[in-house]
Amino acid sequence: MNHTSQHFFTRAGTSLSPAYEMLKEEHEVEMLGAPHCSVPPGPVAPVTSTVINIRSDTSVPDHIVWSLFNTICINCFCLGFVAFAYSVKSRDRKMVGDMIGAQSYASTAKCLNICALLFSVLVTIGFIALVASGAMISLDAISKLRQAQGGH
Repeated sequence: MNHTSQHFFTRAGTSLSPAYEMLKEEHEVEMLGAPHCSVPPGPVAPVTSTVINIRSDTSVPDHIVWSLFNTICINCFCLGFVAFAYSVKSRDRKMVGDMIGAQSYASTAKCLNICALLFSVLVTIGFIALVASGAMISLDAISKLRQAQGGH
């Protein structure tokens, strides 16, 4: 289970341990305030609390699998290859720790992958339309030729 944020509460004068840990995903966030136990007579210690937010590493998708698919299968106007190069650059930037550079290369790779996909879909639809219209013209020409030769 991945916890992106952990809260540590330290309360003086309570029965809780000094490093009481509350996980945000497992429990509701408590209202910080006075303890709910009875206060002993005498001077009252102030209630203190400490919240520590622990950030996990930001994940930047590099779209390398999509780029590899476009390179191998679709590769319309060599956009798949260029997208693959940007995906590799994004992965390299991630390994170095430059998340801003990795995100920049990843967004460029994503745009190139989208363009490659759209162009390939349009080319495929155009090819199907061309073959279908060619077949229709051929059948029409064959039927006219038969009628001219003997009326079959």
